Amino acid sequence: MTPADLTAAQFAKYRPLARQTALSNLPLLQKLPAALVPFLLQQTVSLDWKFPAERDELLLQLVYLQSLAPDQLHQEMAAFEQLHLSPQFAALDWVNSPEIFVEQFSAYLWSSGQMAAFRSASEQYLKDFRLAHPENDPPIPRLAMVFFGNGAPTSSYQPFRKLRREGTYFTALTSGTHLAPALELLKTRAAASPTPYAHWFIDGSNTLLNEPSVTSISYDHLAPIRSSLTAKIRAAFQSRSSPEVLRTELAEVSPADLGMSTDPHNELLNRFKVSLFTEGSGTQIYSTTFVQWTVREALRRARPITLVARFTPRRREASMQELLTNSGSTDFDPAGSLIDGDMGAWYTWINLQRLPGAKQSSFLACLEDSPHAVAVGPAFTRAAENHTPIALAELLKHLSAP
Repeated sequence: MTPADLTAAQFAKYRPLARQTALSNLPLLQKLPAALVPFLLQQTVSLDWKFPAERDELLLQLVYLQSLAPDQLHQEMAAFEQLHLSPQFAALDWVNSPEIFVEQFSAYLWSSGQMAAFRSASEQYLKDFRLAHPENDPPIPRLAMVFFGNGAPTSSYQPFRKLRREGTYFTALTSGTHLAPALELLKTRAAASPTPYAHWFIDGSNTLLNEPSVTSISYDHLAPIRSSLTAKIRAAFQSRSSPEVLRTELAEVSPADLGMSTDPHNELLNRFKVSLFTEGSGTQIYSTTFVQWTVREALRRARPITLVARFTPRRREASMQELLTNSGSTDFDPAGSLIDGDMGAWYTWINLQRLPGAKQSSFLACLEDSPHAVAVGPAFTRAAENHTPIALAELLKHLSAP
């Protein structure tokens, strides 16, 4: 089957918003190349449980393609049309299972030496799209804060080695629990701008914020989900299933499969939580990996304007077989988690720079319950040090100033 053969009946299994979007754009989809349509449908089929930011992104792309005159559309799609597809892909159900098509097609592009051409076509398409529809800056400057190092012993490891180049290194934060003022600032910003999924708290332990305008995710509170999913992975591991088969099985796992609520009001966030464990590597086992991946996905998909993340000590490393069979050590590794958190803070700052309004955004990395932190943003000098005693609450005033 080719895109030209698409009919309205083929979208009967789609959820309401996805089906409506596919049907209203059916004439457009019928004209697009076979190398692109499954990628658009991969985004469309899950449209009902996408965050507002990523939902708007897809809809705007469809608006852009609809706006092109026939000769412009032909020119925009020419590079995709030149890609050679094996006949085997025509037999796949890329309408109802586009994610399987995309996975196999990506492998085929690599094996056939066409991945570079596909990337070039995609990059040019997105560049043209962005020229027509520039990204809007957030309503207020973004702010991200990362805390790590809880329980870590004093050692020769020096955190913030990369971040110090980007902002001001503070060495004399006054004593007290640093996380508390950060959460108060999160609540204040959420109350002032109560947009859904715009304010996040991601914790590697068991802390949840019961605030209506804050999306709060805790590693420990997701333990039942992790246990159910780990059991599935363990069974596949013991049956020696191939990685490809396991990946396909994980892609089809739903919240209900893991015993989660079927309340439609919770479906979006439940789907997100499941994806953290089915798409992330090591998120099922290590809390630090979970926090880092969750922060990455939240920034990429939801594009929040406020984010607080807290890395806590993870279990010690062991072989995959020991970890999956629960026979490995359950001791915590504060020293190793300190390094994980430091790298997680660095990656969080990098991902923050990829979002609209990056030049106006602010970022804090703080060694929890210690006098050390790095602040990055318009109010702070790059590659500078500040040795004057200051409370974190006072520092946050400068960090969040308009």
